[in-house]
Amino acid sequence: MRKNRNRVSVALIFVLWGILGIFFLLPETALAQDRIPACPPLGKTLKMIKPLREMNWANDTISVLVAFPATFRGTGRNEIVDNVFALTPLLERLRQVRAGFSEDTVRIVHIGDSHVRGHIYPRTAGALLAETFGAVSYTDMGVNGATCLTFTHPERIADIAALKPELLILSFGTNESHNRRYNTNLHYNQMDELVKLLRDSLPDVPIILTTPPGSYESFRQRKRRRTYAINPRTAIATETIHHYARNHNLVVWDMYEVVGGKRRACTNWTEAKLMRPDHVHYLPEGYILQGTLLYQALIKAYNDYVSR
Repeated sequence: MRKNRNRVSVALIFVLWGILGIFFLLPETALAQDRIPACPPLGKTLKMIKPLREMNWANDTISVLVAFPATFRGTGRNEIVDNVFALTPLLERLRQVRAGFSEDTVRIVHIGDSHVRGHIYPRTAGALLAETFGAVSYTDMGVNGATCLTFTHPERIADIAALKPELLILSFGTNESHNRRYNTNLHYNQMDELVKLLRDSLPDVPIILTTPPGSYESFRQRKRRRTYAINPRTAIATETIHHYARNHNLVVWDMYEVVGGKRRACTNWTEAKLMRPDHVHYLPEGYILQGTLLYQALIKAYNDYVSR
């Protein structure tokens, strides 16, 4: 009996010894699983890997400094009046292109009179937009001496529609206001005829109406030297453009007011020596300033949009 008990005791000692040996030989990691970080919940993981561009979406503004020549006085706020948010689709497209979410080119078409026909004014704005956003196509179509009626021919409307613009900019008013028999109602109706034709072909495209930059009219009495006086009808034509835009939910960029309006626009241009001798057209530096101002107004509209 004693021998059997001794054998059992010895066996138990070996069993216990074996268990303790296995316990101490186990790797440390098997005894410390709590040190391994637990996987975060799926929802939390997705929230943390939010794209950087989306996180900074509200701050995706563009710095722009409005700089006039030192001689300019009494300038106005350089902004686009868009009370119905007509430019929202265009501004969203620009944001998508700038963020790299779209590779489609944003197409802008600018039509107008000799100020546009000279190319420098519209192409300055277009080049700056392309530099800022990348894929921007900016096409200008200008005609010397043009009024709104000049573009109301079917072939011209077809040419504009074929470009598939996402924004139309209409720059008229200088030649309308140079007619000493200028008539507000006639000017209003001519704008309406052009806009209706464009709307028929491009119903969803936003339209910006711009105002004239300002000009003089000339006088000559007998053999005396030709003299120049500020054209008083420019201010009336500008108000007619605003009136039409308000009645038809269109967008306006009032360049006349930006550069000084009735009080200072023409004086600012001449004192800065930016007008040609005819006192109607501008030197290249003048048109570059006009294009830069249009670009800056569009950027302000863009910044207001992305900040909303």
